Amino acid sequence: MTYYIFVTGGVSSSLGKGLAAASLGALLQERGFKVRLRKFEPYINVDPGTMSPFQHGEVFVTDDGAETDLDLGHYERFTGVAARSTDAVSTGQIYSHVISKERRGDYLGATVQVIPHITDAIQEFIVRDVEEDVDFLITEIGGTVGDIEGLPFIEAIRQFAHGAGRGKTLFMHLTLVPYIASAAELKTKPAQHSVKELQRMGIQPDILLCRTEKPLPESARQKLALFCNMPPECVIEARDVETTYEVPITYSQAGLDEQVLRRFGLEAPRPNLEKWHTIVDHFRAPKRHASIAIVGKYTGLKDAYKSLGEALTHAALAHEGAVSLSWIDASTLENHDSALPMTEIAQRLSSFDGILIPGGHGERGSLGKMAAITFARENNIPCLGICLGLQLSVIEFARNVLGIKDAVSSEFSDEGTHLVGLLTEWDKDGVKETRTSGTPLGGTMRLGAYTCDLVAGSKSHEAYGAARISERHRHRYEVNMAYAQDLAAKGLLISGVSPDGKLPEMIELKDHAWFVATQAHPEFKSRPFAPHPLFLAFVGACFDHEHKKERAL
Repeated sequence: MTYYIFVTGGVSSSLGKGLAAASLGALLQERGFKVRLRKFEPYINVDPGTMSPFQHGEVFVTDDGAETDLDLGHYERFTGVAARSTDAVSTGQIYSHVISKERRGDYLGATVQVIPHITDAIQEFIVRDVEEDVDFLITEIGGTVGDIEGLPFIEAIRQFAHGAGRGKTLFMHLTLVPYIASAAELKTKPAQHSVKELQRMGIQPDILLCRTEKPLPESARQKLALFCNMPPECVIEARDVETTYEVPITYSQAGLDEQVLRRFGLEAPRPNLEKWHTIVDHFRAPKRHASIAIVGKYTGLKDAYKSLGEALTHAALAHEGAVSLSWIDASTLENHDSALPMTEIAQRLSSFDGILIPGGHGERGSLGKMAAITFARENNIPCLGICLGLQLSVIEFARNVLGIKDAVSSEFSDEGTHLVGLLTEWDKDGVKETRTSGTPLGGTMRLGAYTCDLVAGSKSHEAYGAARISERHRHRYEVNMAYAQDLAAKGLLISGVSPDGKLPEMIELKDHAWFVATQAHPEFKSRPFAPHPLFLAFVGACFDHEHKKERAL
């Protein structure tokens, strides 16, 4: 039998509903249950694929090719359960679904309304594609209680609980208990108002998670329990921690998983959190350090590269070390229509043990990224390129080593020699059409998991320890294989290709300490207890570089 847990948030956004849902999922797993997590987003976009990372953070991609909210990354990292396209639902999807049914005449001439048609559709999506052996389905409702766009979702989960029975459903509400410095006191009033708003909509929270920067005193717990109509033990402290991987530990210590099981009348062994304690210990007492520069386009919002930062942390922890990350806006390495002089680039980047060029779209910042690539290539600095980072590495090499000064991507210009000039239309069965240049109109992304064959003896093959791998993609343009031999002759090896041999997937420099780039987004598959092999190798090379610097001193 499946039990349903709905996670809502109040007072403010960015309090950590996704982490709370992921942590609860991990705790229930440790007690022997099978879990599934999904996210409902109130925004009207069908998915975040067309949204600016500055507004909504990272676009997380699933194996089956869905562009989703970054919280699905938290779910995967904490539970290891691969998310699917059905685990990410938006208002845009719901309304598109209902309107399509109306256009087909499925409603037999009825007036289509928010209640019951939209709320019924939301309930359909709640249980869609859920296996019978799933013990707990945890559904996070995005946004903040009281937002007008979230009202249909709140009403839908109220109706769902009414139909499924309160014995099978649980409402968990995360709210803020702010500390007022001038009064030297935690204030419970915002949390009370948030719960009152939920109650006004017909939902009584079963568990209240109180996000706070200070310890929650017993008097505050008792007051919240009284005014929010719940037992004191169901008021759970959610205090700020040093690392997100400490969150499951603190929630378990506060009794969250115990209260959930008690609510459903279930018993299970205590969770074994030894591996979580180990990773927190490594975080607090690293044995080595390295510094890495991330030269990207969206560095003004770290959530734009959320999985990237987590993957680097996972790799560092596996080495029992720590990495300090510096987020460098690539455009600051440029001066109008050219990159800064290499002497200035060196001043900016020479102190780092590694350089990472992340994915992105569009030409802005490309000259700055290529300047960073040049510096890493010429100075034997470990370098990892991801997606556009691979394409720019090829273009940089063609310009500065092969002497093709007008080497360019057709994403940027219709003129020049198109080293990255293949605009490809994709469907889930493979390539539909390939053009050598032109605007991206009509093109579709290569999304989701695709396989890659690695060249034996390459750094990529050494890192993965496998001849064939699978990684998630999110891009439109491809490197032109017509230049493969010319690139290899000068030292740039295409070390991974698609199984049909047509599409470059990995590149590396032959005579370099560690310079590898991938067309995929491997960061999406990294886990705290299973760090991604490519990041493990890159961070290991960064630690080696730091060690060599120390010996030189």
